[in-house]
Amino acid sequence: MLPEPGTPAPDFTAPDQHGQPFTLSSLRGQRVALYFYPKDDTPGCTAQACNLRDNESQLAAQGIKVVGVSTDDAASHGKFAAKYELNFPLIADADKAIVNAYGVWQEKKNYGKTYWGTVRTTFLIDAEGMVEKVIKRPDTKEHAAQVLKQH
Repeated sequence: MLPEPGTPAPDFTAPDQHGQPFTLSSLRGQRVALYFYPKDDTPGCTAQACNLRDNESQLAAQGIKVVGVSTDDAASHGKFAAKYELNFPLIADADKAIVNAYGVWQEKKNYGKTYWGTVRTTFLIDAEGMVEKVIKRPDTKEHAAQVLKQH
């Protein structure tokens, strides 16, 4: 189940792309666009990350900090972040604890195959750590505009 607006965002601590521990609740006092994406360095995920990177100053002007999460490991995140000069944390969720806590690890179908994976979803979290808005299946090329529109 996805956390609903008005409910607390599940807290977590996990390594970022530098292998340093990152705790969601350390961002209390500012709004967070916590976005879940399937895989580093794939076309849709790259478009989404670069759109957020390119619009980071507009998001920051609205008090919104971007944090990405996928089930890739910290080394993969490090390469992805360096390759595209990403200016926000990418959190490694290799044990799938975070994707499960947020309900985004789901059965998916592609080309007639059924498999488990991360459903692209963004949670806008307020300064008190409550879910403000859930953006299901965001547009990868216009994601920052979608987040800003929710403001």
